[in-house]
Amino acid sequence: MKLCQYGVLGLSMLLPMSGLADFQYQETTQITGGSMLGLMKMAGRFSHQAKDAEAATVSTVYVRGNRMARISEHSMEIIDLDKETITNVNLDKHTYTEMTFEQMRQAIEQAMQQAKEKQAEQPASTPAPQQGQDNVQLRFTVKVRNTGASKQVSGLNTSEAILTMQMEGTDTTNGQKGAFAMTNDLWLAPDIPGYDEIREFNKKFAEKMGDIFSGSSLSSSMQGLQPNASQGMSDMVKEVSKLKGIPVLQVMRMGVTANGEPLPAASEAPLPPSSSGPQMPSAGEVAQQSTSSAVSSAISSKLGGFGLGSFGHKKKADPPPDDATNAQQEQAAQTANVLMESQTALTSFSSVPIDPEKLSVPAGFTQVQPPQQGMK
Repeated sequence: MKLCQYGVLGLSMLLPMSGLADFQYQETTQITGGSMLGLMKMAGRFSHQAKDAEAATVSTVYVRGNRMARISEHSMEIIDLDKETITNVNLDKHTYTEMTFEQMRQAIEQAMQQAKEKQAEQPASTPAPQQGQDNVQLRFTVKVRNTGASKQVSGLNTSEAILTMQMEGTDTTNGQKGAFAMTNDLWLAPDIPGYDEIREFNKKFAEKMGDIFSGSSLSSSMQGLQPNASQGMSDMVKEVSKLKGIPVLQVMRMGVTANGEPLPAASEAPLPPSSSGPQMPSAGEVAQQSTSSAVSSAISSKLGGFGLGSFGHKKKADPPPDDATNAQQEQAAQTANVLMESQTALTSFSSVPIDPEKLSVPAGFTQVQPPQQGMK
């Protein structure tokens, strides 16, 4: 769920800005589909924590000057740009942790160094890479497409834009392609009075993060993992500049695709209503996809071992009725596997003055060490 929240923040910091004022709004995020949702439902039979992950997360976001607080039922996060700290509050246990931006950088660098050391030990302790993995070239692409569609969202007139991002791998021996992809279906309102405060805060936060990480070993490590990362970020800024408005509704998908195809947007290829997502391939189908698996493994290694599964040739369900929507679903299922689909809606916008106590750790809470500082 954190990933969805930071996706909203990331888009906000790249859109235009103007005046300042206290501002608040409500954000509702829920996982709505994909293969992971099916796994979560299964795990939910045995774990309350997994079951809770299916439920919608409703947060209130407050911004006052250089402080932002995001408060949900069980937790609270406070970002203080003046102190350069991120504070996470557990409202159930009455405890909180505080980490500086510098400590966060050190923790990430330490994790990446450990990953490097583990990778260096791999040849002596693990089997050799799959055939073709060393022949995979990676490319990061970002595209924004304004579709011209419009609709009302929470009483606001919005227009649709689709943002696609791909980490694409191409097998140089046969030209076959596969990608780890994200598609965000955005419904943008032209203006909301007071929302400029959110953009200004996010811009300052992005600048702080840039100052912390620029020139560090983390920056060089990321460039080593993906040489095209800098160009990819530059392309992303150019593409996102095409987005005009405030994303009051987003449907974000993450997944894997084959043959260089983008992950289809929710408005263009809705997931089947009777399923949490396209069916996973069988063991036999995976075995028939050695080339696609090699591309998948190469991308996975660049992303720190994230399991991407295989591309293409998904197991077909019973033939659906012959209409345009089901035809799109069937076509998308042949080249894509949606791992997760989530929906985020912004509502209850307000510019009334905010009580500073709402952006502070509640009285009587106990500070504890962040988990990252205990890592060896």
